[in-house]
Amino acid sequence: MPTITFIERDGTPREVDAPLGLSVLEVAHRHGVDIEGACEGSLACSTCHVIVDPEWYELLKEASEDEEDMLDLAFNLSKTSRLGCQIIITEELDGLTVRLPAATRGLLIG
Repeated sequence: MPTITFIERDGTPREVDAPLGLSVLEVAHRHGVDIEGACEGSLACSTCHVIVDPEWYELLKEASEDEEDMLDLAFNLSKTSRLGCQIIITEELDGLTVRLPAATRGLLIG
C-alpha cells in the first residue's frame, strides 16, 4: 500500500498508509492528522492547504482554476501549495511528502 509522510506543524514527520483513490485530506482524517477540511472536500475552502515537497510537486496533476482560486485564500502560501482534497493517491505518489502550514484560514465560500 502507498504511504504519505505528513510533516506536522512542529516539524515531526509522520508516515501513514495511503489507500489508492483517496485524497490526501481523506488519508489525513483516517489517521488523525490535524487538517481541518471544513468543506469536506467540496473545493469551497482552503482549510486542507498543504505544502507539497518540491520533489513530488511535478508529479501531481495540475491544479484546476477552482483550486487556484481557493488557494488564493490560504495563509502561508508557497510555490508548491495545494489543497489536500484535490490530491488523489496513485501508485506514482507512493512516498509523497506534504507539510502542514503553520496556520490555516477557516473561510468557507458558498
